[in-house]
Amino acid sequence: MPDPVRNHILADTDIGALLWRLSIPATVGMAVMATYNLVDAIFIGRGVGTLGIAGLAICFPVQLIILAIGQLIGMGGASIISRALGAGDEARAHRAFGNVLTLTFLFAATLTTGGFVFLDELLRIFGATEEILPYARDYLSVILWGTAFRTYAMSHNNIIRSEGRAKVAMTVMFIGAGVNIALDPIFIFGLGMGMRGAALATVLAQACTTTFIVIYFASGRSSLSMRLSDLRLSLPIVRETLAVGASSFGRMVAGSAVVVILNRTLGHYGGNIAIATYGILNRLIHFAFMPMLGFSQALQPVAGYNYGARQFDRAKRALRISSFRSTVFAVGAFGVLVVFARPLVQLFTRDRELIELSVTALRTIAMAFPMVGIQIMGATMFLALGRAGPALFLTLSRQIIFLIPLVLVLPLVMGLNGVFVAFPIADVLATAVTVLMLAREFARLNRMEEAQVPADG
Repeated sequence: MPDPVRNHILADTDIGALLWRLSIPATVGMAVMATYNLVDAIFIGRGVGTLGIAGLAICFPVQLIILAIGQLIGMGGASIISRALGAGDEARAHRAFGNVLTLTFLFAATLTTGGFVFLDELLRIFGATEEILPYARDYLSVILWGTAFRTYAMSHNNIIRSEGRAKVAMTVMFIGAGVNIALDPIFIFGLGMGMRGAALATVLAQACTTTFIVIYFASGRSSLSMRLSDLRLSLPIVRETLAVGASSFGRMVAGSAVVVILNRTLGHYGGNIAIATYGILNRLIHFAFMPMLGFSQALQPVAGYNYGARQFDRAKRALRISSFRSTVFAVGAFGVLVVFARPLVQLFTRDRELIELSVTALRTIAMAFPMVGIQIMGATMFLALGRAGPALFLTLSRQIIFLIPLVLVLPLVMGLNGVFVAFPIADVLATAVTVLMLAREFARLNRMEEAQVPADG
């Protein structure tokens, strides 16, 4: 039987302390995950070269789509589970848990099959030139075999967090990062496997994390349990899972679309070296973002549980604290990216032309970085409350509504530099929209608190 005591922490603990308790493991775990992405690119840059980094940049949209599937199912399911546990509806939580597993493998099988059938076509659409294509093909043809592992680990790690088990979720990330970092030099340098070696290390690391998660849920340590009947898809749960998870899915698919457009635009204005530049910048910016995503992962179960329990003031306080902490971190990350831009880029390559272009671009992209914490927390808050529409809109606002048009228009006037200037402008606009929408949502929560309207009302 589930142990309800494990869930009381989300309702009874001081919000500030609770968010630290959940966010520190999540943030450390996300930082570790981002570290192995960095190390992967560094090994490829040192062991394969500039075209290897460019090939990695071309494959990144596919990897984002794989992650997006895991987030779609995992974040949507986690939102249902945390709200169901808060409302005391354990049967619904368990049914959602089973549906997440079924959806995970259905989507993974579809994505893997489609990826292999249209491999070269996808890579060309994503911006691969004839010089980059062999490197991208070597990498992605191996990565696709690990799709099921990656989607399972992503979706079920979100569920682990929905129980408030942040340390377990952190351990999952440590396992994946540790195995990947250990195997990268063996396969790339020791066995001379190049791009295929880097991809194989990633797939084996994902297999290890999947194994750990399976053992965790089978051991009875989780407050969730599942019968075979829970695997049968429930249309209401599937619909809500996909609707609520659409914001996370939209963010990553939007990111994938942005990378595709960026790769093609960069290739047009700057050639292969410009694509390689974004391959480096993407990893560094991703590394800076990941801890803030850890803060958001702490916010989601706390806000969702307390919203389900109709403790609206605690949900609002969770957002305020998370926004402040993420902003403080974003300011620090901005300083590091700007001040240490050159040594950071030099970790990846010795190519002087690539270094100079990357340093200038990184400092430009990071200009509005202190604002992104509020934008991330705002989208997460709407997700936690089950407000799928606003969450999806905020997720798409930065990358689709603002960034893509800017990336397409500014280079016509500013050339290659216009691509990089588009980023801080999009950050400013998206943050302004987020603040306005959060003000309206707080007013709605205040009215609900006064009237004590049920959370689903």
